[in-house]
Amino acid sequence: MHLIVDSGSTKSDWVLLKDSSNESFNTMGLNPFFHSEETVYKAIAENLNLFGYRDEVTHLFFYGAGCSSEKLNQIIHGGLSKVFRKAEIVVDHDLKACAFATYENEPAISCIIGTGSNSCFFDGENVIEEVPALGYILGDEGSGAYFGKKLVANYLYHRLPKRISDALKNDVKLTKEEIVRRVYMEPNANVYLASFMKFIFEHSDDAFIKEMICKGFKEFVEVHVCCYQDYKNYKVHFIGSIAYLFKDQLSDACDFYNVKMGQVIRKPIDGLISYHLDQMNA
Repeated sequence: MHLIVDSGSTKSDWVLLKDSSNESFNTMGLNPFFHSEETVYKAIAENLNLFGYRDEVTHLFFYGAGCSSEKLNQIIHGGLSKVFRKAEIVVDHDLKACAFATYENEPAISCIIGTGSNSCFFDGENVIEEVPALGYILGDEGSGAYFGKKLVANYLYHRLPKRISDALKNDVKLTKEEIVRRVYMEPNANVYLASFMKFIFEHSDDAFIKEMICKGFKEFVEVHVCCYQDYKNYKVHFIGSIAYLFKDQLSDACDFYNVKMGQVIRKPIDGLISYHLDQMNA
């Protein structure tokens, strides 16, 4: 059996390719920047249905956020191999999954905008990353972590409209102490910051929030799309929950830079499955 995995920093989608049908599973996101081999093992073991196939999987393809070097990939590989002992395991970058899932038999720029953000150029054979992903502290423009950071910073600076500030204070019960603790003293600060996207989406009609989203997407396109030579000549595809939920605002940012928007997909897993099935049947 073949097991295909797409893992962001927040959650992972697992699909087992079976003869008659596919079976799907979910676990926490597994990112080697933040998680150990043991964490990978425990995350899988906690999903008893997935864990039950541990001796039946023969090929496992894991595409994940943070899987950008041999050293980092080995962390994920080590955890997976403790569970799927009979499987041939391949660990690769989530950018490659993004490229495979959006490929339309022509060169294109493929982007991820979810908890974090990144982009690549894919010609059908080579995945080219023009600028690096710098993570939620230095980069991740236009991502959930980016917008969450903007929101809580403006909340603490008393720069939010009263309606938004009151909602964070009274409904979310947000305090400076909690923000500092979750961002600076606990793991997975990027996931915590991205969790504010639910609040941002619910208040997306507010002028301040609209402007924040607009600026963030323009910054993403400027940094991660306009960096490619002749970018105006290629379709630009997007994958990720933030790109999907704020598609109209993202489209406006693309129009601003004369970018040809292509597919906007919430999850790459379906396209990734199709790609692997094509490869298996080739």
